[in-house]
Amino acid sequence: MEKSILMASDGCSQNSGFQGFSLSLTLPDPAEACRVFIALSVDGSVDMPLGETFWSPCYGMLTDRFGLGLMVSIPDEKTF
Repeated sequence: MEKSILMASDGCSQNSGFQGFSLSLTLPDPAEACRVFIALSVDGSVDMPLGETFWSPCYGMLTDRFGLGLMVSIPDEKTF
């Protein structure tokens, strides 16, 4: 895997109380984001399929098999 940015964030769920945290993975391209997203979602659940947002051309959210929330994205080239 190429260089990746790992960022932790709490409060990403709609629950009112603290429920842990979610990890954000920024990957270099859509193919790598898709590969990682699929691998992490095995035996977990997809909360938001990979798709385009206003801040990323490829962004999705999932909960892995251990209950960890993950956000997978690629950078928007306009922000760099």
